Parts: sequence; structure tokens; C-alpha cells
Amino acid sequence: MKKLLTLFLLMAGLTAFSQKQMPNVSLSDIDGKKVSVATDFTEKDKIYIFSFWATWCTPCINELDEMNDVQEEWKKTLPIEIIAVATDDSRTQKRIKPLVNGKGWEYKVLLDSNQELKRALGIVNIPYTVVVKNGVIVHIQNGYVPGNENELLAKLKTL
Repeated sequence: MKKLLTLFLLMAGLTAFSQKQMPNVSLSDIDGKKVSVATDFTEKDKIYIFSFWATWCTPCINELDEMNDVQEEWKKTLPIEIIAVATDDSRTQKRIKPLVNGKGWEYKVLLDSNQELKRALGIVNIPYTVVVKNGVIVHIQNGYVPGNENELLAKLKTL
């Protein structure tokens, strides 16, 4: 029994720390074009930052504002692309495009209106940031407080 328990714990530990691929989910961008999360964001050694948000989520919007402010500086030293994944449902989805245009965010916006990608990644709360390099999830950040973008940049520099 003890050996079985040890084996179970070992397997659970390996599973918890194994690298996870991005799920094969297709979403529409803000202009209605279909995008495959698993295959359209695979440029070798490029770092993709998927930020999950909604129009009603103030911390999400604050995080995306901060990322918008620093992304050009980040791009001078790192090959990054920020993708904002809107998780609004049908009731609030009509607010996405006006909000993005009003904010002047300069990154790709994907619509996860059925929350398929959010569910596939096991995301419960937003804001939630997933960093992907070479198709593999290399970092996850849950929640946002001012200054998190500095911690994220420090992590990105180690990849």
C-alpha cells in the first residue's frame, strides 16, 4: 500500500510540473477572422502573452492598460506579442470593440465568448495571464496588482 501511495504521489507531482501545450482551440479575432490558438502563435522563440480579461473586470483593464504602455519598451529587448483574450459572454460582448478602440490597445484581441479556451486551460478567475514559448506554457500569472508587469518582465527575461 505504501509503494502504491508513493507511486501515486510521484505521478501527481510529475503531472503538476509537466509542461503543457496550448489547447487546440479556434477563436475569432475582434474583426471576425478565425484564429487557432495552438497553430497561429508558434513563431520559434517568440514569447506570446495571453491575457484573459472581460469588459466588466477593472483589474483586467488596468493590467491591459499597463501592458499597452510598456509593450514597445519590452519589444526592444524581447520577441513578444500580447494577445488579449476577451471572455465576455453574449450579454457584454458588444462592449469589447468600443472599449478596445477607446483605449487604443495595440494588440490582437481574441473573443472567447463561449469560454472554450478559458475552460480548456482550467482558468477560474480573471485577470489571468498565460505565457507561451514554442507552443508550451512556460509561465502563469493569476490576478493583477499594480507593478505585476515588472515581475512579468523579469520572468520573461529568463525565458
